[in-house]
Amino acid sequence: MHFNNFHEAYIETLYETYHHPQFFNAPRGNHSREKLNHHLSIENPVERICYLASRKTNIVFNFAEVLWYLSANNGVDFISYYNKKMSQYSMNGKVLTGTAYGPKIFEFGNAKVNQWKQIKDLLTYEDVDSKRAFLQIFDATELMVPENIDVSCTVGLQFFVRENKLYMASFMRANDAFRGIVSDLFSFTLIQELMARELQLDLGTYFHNVGSIHVYQSDNEWTERVLQEAKSNVQKMKPQFQFPTMPLTDNWSAIETVLNYESLLRQDLITLSCSDIEQLDIADYWKQVLYLFSLYQYIAYKRTIDFSLFRHLLPVYQHLMMNKWPSYFKTKIE
Repeated sequence: MHFNNFHEAYIETLYETYHHPQFFNAPRGNHSREKLNHHLSIENPVERICYLASRKTNIVFNFAEVLWYLSANNGVDFISYYNKKMSQYSMNGKVLTGTAYGPKIFEFGNAKVNQWKQIKDLLTYEDVDSKRAFLQIFDATELMVPENIDVSCTVGLQFFVRENKLYMASFMRANDAFRGIVSDLFSFTLIQELMARELQLDLGTYFHNVGSIHVYQSDNEWTERVLQEAKSNVQKMKPQFQFPTMPLTDNWSAIETVLNYESLLRQDLITLSCSDIEQLDIADYWKQVLYLFSLYQYIAYKRTIDFSLFRHLLPVYQHLMMNKWPSYFKTKIE
């Protein structure tokens, strides 16, 4: 299961899980098709998007989720703005203890260990060939909470520096082959790219390892539509666009800027014009994320789109926004 990009990996993984499952079961009453001990690798982790029209990839949520992790935030108010269903997994309606990976990355356990800094220091100063650069996510104490509905699906991420490239392997106890894998692979590969930039290394292969990969029965009909689209045209088996690469620099100051504006946009305290965004002292890569968040503000608050923001998007983002929210964009384009 070796692929050049996620688009191809997604189609094949979904097909195999749906049409050739090892088991039919119903953990916690949720009927699913399942394969155990699934592995895949992606040669170019930057290509982290599924472009099939019927899948309707939500690029805004993808960026929001990984930035939520990088902010070390576990608040429901942040992520539920982009996906209202996320609040269903919170035990108290305020925080997410398993799904929120950020605190695990930057403040793990009672000792508040900054695993990101620990790994960066290990691979920079101590042992570049180390096999110990493991970032732990899953915490056994999560299982001690009775009826906990928010247990981390990800066990951890492991980084390897080999021949001046940064390779990364994710280890998941469970992964939804239709829904979860789309956002998980986006977040994990962006984290890999971000660490590579910090270490001033080229990007190596991404490895995805899953104990249980599955498709829930509730998604059967949608899954069949997606697979039929892929099957209908051989060209749809290949990515339609080229995804942008992260700047070859320390990106943390730009991420902090994006997060500051994200919060203001989400709370509807400001709006940003094209001029506002273009004047910011951050790379174009991150300005594009602010264009996405600014457009989503109009969608979330049900206002007429400022179409000048859309025109500043890269073609790949224009395509994804039109495909996800056609009623807001397609009539204007046509």
